[in-house]
Amino acid sequence: MNLQKTFVSQGNYLFRYRSYFPIILFVLAVPFVYDASNDWYNKGWENHKAVLSIFVSVLGFVVRWYAIGTTPKGTSGRNTKEQVAEQLNTKGIYSIVRHPLYLGNYLIWLGIVFFTFSMTFIVVFSLLFWIYYERIMVAEEDFIGKKFGDSYEIWANKTPAFFPSFKNYEKGTIPFSLKTVLRREYSGFLATVLSFTYIDYLRCFFLGKELTFFRVSAHALVIAIVIALILRTLKHHTKVLTQTDRS
Repeated sequence: MNLQKTFVSQGNYLFRYRSYFPIILFVLAVPFVYDASNDWYNKGWENHKAVLSIFVSVLGFVVRWYAIGTTPKGTSGRNTKEQVAEQLNTKGIYSIVRHPLYLGNYLIWLGIVFFTFSMTFIVVFSLLFWIYYERIMVAEEDFIGKKFGDSYEIWANKTPAFFPSFKNYEKGTIPFSLKTVLRREYSGFLATVLSFTYIDYLRCFFLGKELTFFRVSAHALVIAIVIALILRTLKHHTKVLTQTDRS
């Protein structure tokens, strides 16, 4: 099997199990948080780094929300078993980067990883993310390349895969939909808040601090859970967040 076919095969496999990638990071975080908690140069800068971490993750959500909120039905579904694409989207955010959702994912997780205060972990995470998602991106592009042919080739030749090129921007065909974002992104929002809380309590444990509920991260998690439950209820038991022309 040549390298291209190997990457496609691996990418299709990893695509089906990409939701488990955060679990790997949760486990890997433990030694890095422990090491960073005992580094003298981390003392006194916790608040500044925490704010920067949250900012980076929020930036990632902005990228994801814009992509999801302005994408027509059939181009950005949450399929987990196989590649699905009814049409090729080359407008809006997809005119400046071919994989905006994965770019958003990287920024969200970069913020979480930065919250460990370990520069080594940032490097390790970035390498793992690239190795993991590069194969998924190759598999996705192999699928849409075969399905859309010349249209894909024209788009791919002028649009970067991961690092945006804003000079290529073309206005999207449909307006931003907040309903779509609320319907599809509440679980990712909750998972992110949970991840920050996990890192916060892990650091407290290694620093020998008392593990109490009276921490900002715990309160933020409770609020996130309430919001997620409300949105989940609206999604599954009402039509408030339903839009017929969106995924």
